[in-house]
Order: sequence, then C-alpha cells, then structure tokens
Amino acid sequence: MSTEVRVPTLGESVTEATVATWFKQPGDAVAVDEMLCELETDKVTVEVPSPVAGTLSEIVAAEGETVGVDALLAQIAEGDAAPAPAKKEEPKAEAAPAPAAAAKDVEDAPSAKKLMAENNLTDVTGTGKDGRVMKEDVLNAIAAPAPAPAAAPRAPVAADQADREERVKMTRLRQTIAKRLKDSQNTAAMLTTYNEVDMTEVMALRNEYKDLFLKKHGVKLGFMSFFTKACVHALNEVPEVNAEIDGTDIVYKNYVNMGIAAGTPTGLVVPVINDADQMSFAAIEKAIAEKGAKARDGKLSMAEMQGGTFTISNGGVYGSLMSSPILNPPQSGILGMHKIQDRPMAIGGQVVIRPMMYLALSYDHRIVDGKGAVTFLVRVKEALEDPRRLLMDL
Repeated sequence: MSTEVRVPTLGESVTEATVATWFKQPGDAVAVDEMLCELETDKVTVEVPSPVAGTLSEIVAAEGETVGVDALLAQIAEGDAAPAPAKKEEPKAEAAPAPAAAAKDVEDAPSAKKLMAENNLTDVTGTGKDGRVMKEDVLNAIAAPAPAPAAAPRAPVAADQADREERVKMTRLRQTIAKRLKDSQNTAAMLTTYNEVDMTEVMALRNEYKDLFLKKHGVKLGFMSFFTKACVHALNEVPEVNAEIDGTDIVYKNYVNMGIAAGTPTGLVVPVINDADQMSFAAIEKAIAEKGAKARDGKLSMAEMQGGTFTISNGGVYGSLMSSPILNPPQSGILGMHKIQDRPMAIGGQVVIRPMMYLALSYDHRIVDGKGAVTFLVRVKEALEDPRRLLMDL
C-alpha cells in the first residue's frame, strides 16, 4: 500500500515553499514521524515528518523545487518492502506549431498615430480589426504604469577568475528580506534622527541587581528590557510612532507588540513580543531569551513574527558604532541601538569619561513629523539616563 506525503499548511498568507533538503532517498526505510525533508518558506523552515512506517519509494519534488500547499512531495510504501521507483515516461515530442502567417500591413487610425507621435510611443498593441491600433489603445498604453527597469547586467568576469567564483541560489528567506527592505525604501518617506545616551545609570543598576535578578527570575538582566521599557514609555507620549498607514487612514495601536530584530545563520528575522507594554522586566527578558533561542534554531513560527507595531535593532552586539536602520513595514518606526563606547564628555564644566551609545530612530515621515521623532528619541534618552523616570512615569 502506498501513502502520499504532501506539503503541510505553511502558515497564514504563505502559499508556497522551496524544498530545501531531503534527509531520505528512495529505498530508505522510514519510521513514523521521522523527518523526511525540510521546506523553506518566506520566514521559517518547516520539517515534514513521515506519516507512516515503510520505505520511501519515490521523491516527486526534488531539492530546489517550488511547491504549493498540499502539493505531492513523495510516496511511501507501507511495510518492510517497497516496489522499485516507477519509471517516468519521457514526454513525447510534440510537433512544432506551424509558423504564424505573416501579418499583413494594417493602417493605424490617424488619431492613434497622432497620439503615439506626441507621446513618443512606437509599440502599441492594437485591438481593432486585423490588429489596427485605435485611439483607445494608445490612451490605455499611456495610462499603463511604466514597467520596472530591468536589472543591470552583471559585469563580465575575467576568464582566469571565473573558476574562483561560486554561484549559490538565494534562499527564500534571503529573497524575502531583500524584497521587503527594498519595498520599505520605495514606499515609506524614510528619515533617520540621531541622539546619544549616557549608559552610566543603566549599567550601574544592572550591575547592582543582576545577581538578585537571576536568582529570583531565573534569567539574566540585560540591556534590552531597559530599552524596551524606555521605548514603551516614549510610544505612549508619541503614539504616531506606534501607528501605521492603511490607505488614507492612520491606524493607532493602543498596545505595543515589540519586534526584536535578530541575526541568524540564515538571515534576519524579527520575533515579536506581544503586549510588551504590559510586561515586567523579568517577563521581557524571558521572552527575548526564548524567542532568541528559537530564532537561532530556526524554530520560530509565522505567528511569532507577525503583528509587530515597533522594532528595536541592536547592531551594537556586532560592534556597530552608527547606522540607519530600515523600517520593518508596515511599521512607522524602528530604533537602532549601537556599541557602548567610552568617550570624553563635558559634564558640569569638566571633561569626564562616560560609556556612551549612539541611538538612531528611523521613521516614516508621511505619518511622523520631525518634532514627534525627536521627542520620542529624547524621551528614550531621558528614561535610560535616569531609569527612575520609568517608575514615576515621567
């Protein structure tokens, strides 16, 4: 008896995937729930287990193929023995279609020719008799959106260097990252404002309570919970940074779902901490640790990466001193954290060494004005330089 293995449901709004890796080959024995293959979607990797015990008799979708939901992946012969893989018949060559008869010369409508000349159009598809171009055809061609410019051809490579190159197909995740980031630049009126924060008080508070915090809550006290709390505080005062544009409407969110950008071996993902504005420092740190571990292991679900209203990106862990983060659409704001570095600062007329961090807020200028963006960043700075303000809601 043969059992079909099909593509499982991939998640909300995900309709196709790429077959990444087959762990089994035709003729291999498989057990129930043993992993057969891995599928890559836009955001997550999906493992496909065997529904029955038996022998893998045929692989229908090879590695690298794009498959839709419920598409056939393989066949499993239940039991100990499996029939030899069925030999696929070679498709019969079809007779080439006869060449189309040469189109006879057709005179376009005078009004169409005039419009084409005025708008510098030379290739318009006609809908009139025998393919004659009519005035309406030219008007439709003028109103049609211009085609996207073709990608620039790759520069030629010297013959003695070509064998030292390696061409690897982009994963679906990397393709999605590239598309979303470029769409963000093309859609939003993106602008970045900068400030710097003195991390002295946060570092002192963390050092004083980190052991007690770990002992009571079972999780380390990091900087991300301070930044999350500071951003929530600032978003309450500048709600447009936590809003999004939907057509001609502005949708204000009366909650904060905080996206925490995380770099993984396969690319950038942004797990979301829902209702971060209702969470304690310990709950935030636990959520960040849990989502971070899932991101590194490729175990994040689609639901865990949807619904974010604002994002924090920490390039400082890699040593970045300054950057301009790109918005995560449809969000209207993203905060960039950077490396903490000792710098000489003028404080009270004296030059002192302080641990400083540059902050960058990228925002959508269509919805957030400069005043709101600067106010947001100043409130984050004030909350971090004097964390007591978070307790007093100041």
